[in-house]
Amino acid sequence: MFTGIVEELGEIAAIESLGDAARVAIRGKVVTGDAGHGDSIAVNGVCLTVVDVEGEVFTADVMKETLDRSSLGALRPGSPVNLERAVRADGRLGGHIVQGHVDGTGTLLSREPGEHWEVVRFSLPAGLARYVVEKGSIAVDGVSLTVAGVDIGGFSVGLIPTTLRLTTLGAKRPGDPVNLEVDVIAKHVEKLLGAYGTVGTP
Repeated sequence: MFTGIVEELGEIAAIESLGDAARVAIRGKVVTGDAGHGDSIAVNGVCLTVVDVEGEVFTADVMKETLDRSSLGALRPGSPVNLERAVRADGRLGGHIVQGHVDGTGTLLSREPGEHWEVVRFSLPAGLARYVVEKGSIAVDGVSLTVAGVDIGGFSVGLIPTTLRLTTLGAKRPGDPVNLEVDVIAKHVEKLLGAYGTVGTP
């Protein structure tokens, strides 16, 4: 599990195509400090398993399902990525519960700069819209954000200077893809209540 609080801005060091999968090498000084084989590290919000660590670079295998459902397939050597290690059981939950299981991708639609922050708007796949509510939480490229507004066309968030400076969201441009993970609690509640059945039926 993750919290959506990015620990560092890393970069893709290399990508090896394996046909229906890929092996990715990612450079990150902080996250590799105590990483070992089998550890989980979120890369742009996607939970990847560490295969090997050499210095400040770790490698991970990315299967076709992940490449198809996330924006990782569009990354190239040198691409910046948000990195976060799995949260410790005794750690602080600074953002919200993030699984690292991407629900879909969106597109950055617009940026509205302010004096000290920016309002950024993203598209939202129709199948995910019901899980996104104003003042609720959403992970965008692994960054825990509070939804400022939502409508049929997408949702907007406010980005503070720290987020703009220390994550990939500061350099994203209109048209760029982003990974989206909605609040897992909302999905569980929907299933328990039988969203497409009759609520209260034994």
